[in-house]
Amino acid sequence: MLSVGIIGLGTIGNVVAKALDDRISGMRLAAIASGRRDKALASIAKLSEQVDLLTIDEVAERCDIIVDCAPKAVFRDIAMAVLSRGRTLVTVSGAGILANEDIEEVARQNGGQLVLATGALLGLDAVRAAAEGTIHSVRMITRKPPNALRDAPHIIDNNISLDRLNGAIRVFEGSAREGAKAFPANVNVAAALGLAGVGADATQLEVWADPHLDRNTHAIEVDADSAKFTLQIENVQSESNPGTGKITALSVIACLRGMTAPMKVGT
Repeated sequence: MLSVGIIGLGTIGNVVAKALDDRISGMRLAAIASGRRDKALASIAKLSEQVDLLTIDEVAERCDIIVDCAPKAVFRDIAMAVLSRGRTLVTVSGAGILANEDIEEVARQNGGQLVLATGALLGLDAVRAAAEGTIHSVRMITRKPPNALRDAPHIIDNNISLDRLNGAIRVFEGSAREGAKAFPANVNVAAALGLAGVGADATQLEVWADPHLDRNTHAIEVDADSAKFTLQIENVQSESNPGTGKITALSVIACLRGMTAPMKVGT
């Protein structure tokens, strides 16, 4: 029985905690860390079994697998605490990985493992498979309702007004690496795409604010020597955080199930 810890008990963490509490074969929820203690204790009280609320280091010390559901600002602290102990870290923070690429070496030296769950990115398996050959180009266009983008650093720093838009406007064009810095909480999908394919610097990204949308939409175009394909996904927004799609937390749960399942579908 693998012990699982969750760091961050917000939009994603609460969903993952409930799934573990309802049982994922071969796993048990052993500990939680959260920067919002009162809210975390209220959520823990709803679980069927008692779970300890600990610090990041204590969770990393106690658990075999740690699920990162915290803001990107504390990603490095979490990654170093987990990977330096030779544990497994599951995260959807592609942006966090791009900003801390040395953590892969920390994992290698200490026998740890860094697992980037699919998150909201459709077709990650196909991109990874194509990367075993030669990928000529990767382009991604993200379109989101204005309410999902208004708190992004790029929007604030450039004084981009998203109020009362009559039509879609492009608010960013550049590489996936640049996009991950500009929208750290919004384009983890682009960071993951870069990590899976030709790299974040060669992956092209556009971000649009579209007042006519009520879902977070991503379109991906890949041209490789093995295949040429276009993928599109429309993610339903989470009630508590419009910038995060509901499918993101579900992808973490699917990732955890695949770690102990007798049959695993997909790479």
